[in-house]
Amino acid sequence: MTKKPMSVNEVVKLTGITVRTLHYYDEIGLLKPTTVTEAGYRLYDDTALRRLQNILLFRELQFPLKDIKAILDSPDFDPAEAIAKQIELLELQYKHIGELIAFTREIQQKGVTTMNFDVFDKSEIEKYEAEVKAKWGNTKAYQEYKQKDISRNEDSYNKSANELMTMFSELGELKHLSPDSDEVQKKISALQKFITNNYYVCTNEILSGLGEMYVCDERFKNNIDKAGGDGTADFVKRAIDAYCG
Repeated sequence: MTKKPMSVNEVVKLTGITVRTLHYYDEIGLLKPTTVTEAGYRLYDDTALRRLQNILLFRELQFPLKDIKAILDSPDFDPAEAIAKQIELLELQYKHIGELIAFTREIQQKGVTTMNFDVFDKSEIEKYEAEVKAKWGNTKAYQEYKQKDISRNEDSYNKSANELMTMFSELGELKHLSPDSDEVQKKISALQKFITNNYYVCTNEILSGLGEMYVCDERFKNNIDKAGGDGTADFVKRAIDAYCG
């Protein structure tokens, strides 16, 4: 650990990031310097460096900067739990890269006719990313959900869950239409209002994130496809994309 705040150049040498990147993080409020000297030099203490370490880890996991900021600024953010999640994600990526290496070696040995698209599947990685964003990325929405979940009894929970599945069933019946058709878009609007009324304020940004989760998380995908038939989750995702524009 450092004994005194580090200058920009010292942080650059320690981490390998550029001066421009460090200044940009300051501009967008992602990583503010601990102090700025009278001469205008930015200084970073251990707390700032720990935050930077988390930023760089989440960046390695392909999280957008706005999501990283929301996660780290969340009052519920737990550094220990975040490290555990980061390890899980890194292990999944390590496994994924290992499978890609094995696949490309097989191509090298057997020729380009080898076909296997399963190795490109990143749904498990995307599922973990979605769960992290859902917990810390949309803090207000997550808090609203927790409060409503506490006050909801089992009967009302089952009722809202069944109503939600009915909405997916109705969307499944419209798969023959274009996702951006008026009839489908009305259903998506109703879905957004239902989530707001029963779970948390569902902004377009949150709805778009849910659309991603509906296809990336096998649990959601299987339940939605069970309600509306095969391909419903993908159809709902495309309809949400059209709705959010």
